[in-house]
Amino acid sequence: MGVIVIACYRPLPGRAEELLELVRGHVPALRAQDLATDREPIVMRAADGSILEVFEWASEDAARRAHENPVVQQLWRQFEAVCQWIAPAEVAELGRPFSRFRSVDLA
Repeated sequence: MGVIVIACYRPLPGRAEELLELVRGHVPALRAQDLATDREPIVMRAADGSILEVFEWASEDAARRAHENPVVQQLWRQFEAVCQWIAPAEVAELGRPFSRFRSVDLA
């Protein structure tokens, strides 16, 4: 059974476009390693420029295996070079009912 997660990334100064490029390839890379489902991710931008990505791990076990997968680890190192991982609670919009975000087209 899949597990839906919300990943939140705050781009480092001047690195927003690089972050979006990595987000474009994130779920496809996870899928190639049999770690994510075929459910299309939803990607959105908060007012402060943070990017939120909603996607589905294939299972809890898949999420755990990602932390040992060299392909995923390399990808996550690339993320760390261009952004900070943040908790959803740090995104102001999520403190309000019916939070609104700008959509991000990954195409």
